[in-house]
Amino acid sequence: MTKTNQLEIARQFVTALPHARALGLDVESLEPGRAVFTMPYDTKLIGDPETGVMAGGAVSALLDTTCGAAVASHALSGAPTATLDLRIDYMRTATPGQTIRAEAECYHVTRSVAFVRAVALDDDRDNPVATATGAFTFRMIEGAR
Repeated sequence: MTKTNQLEIARQFVTALPHARALGLDVESLEPGRAVFTMPYDTKLIGDPETGVMAGGAVSALLDTTCGAAVASHALSGAPTATLDLRIDYMRTATPGQTIRAEAECYHVTRSVAFVRAVALDDDRDNPVATATGAFTFRMIEGAR
C-alpha cells in the first residue's frame, strides 16, 4: 500500500468515528508506527467560557485517537487496536484560537501490547500542551518475528 493510500484510508477511518468528526480531527501524516493529527479550535469545544480555553477532554480524545492510529499503522500490526491504559499529563492550557497538533509514536510492541508516547502542541512548539504515554491492544501479523 502506498503512503498516499494509507493516509487516505486513515482519513476515511477518522471520518467514520463520530467523536473524531465532532472534534474536527484531521490526519496530517501517517507513517508506520507514527501519526500526526490536528484538531482546529472550535467554540463548541471551549471548556472555560471566561478564557476561551479548549476543554481538556477534547485534548485527551485527540491524543487517544492519534496514539491508536500510530499503533494501527505499525508495520507489524495485524488487527484494530483498543486503549488499555493512557496517561495524560497536562502541562498548560492550549492557547485559545489555535489548532492543536498531536504527534504519536508507537515505540515498542509485544505480541499483545503496543506502547506509545505522544505530545499535543499548539503554535508554541517548545512548550507542550500535554504529553501522553499509553498501552494499546496489539495483534502481530501472522508469522512476524
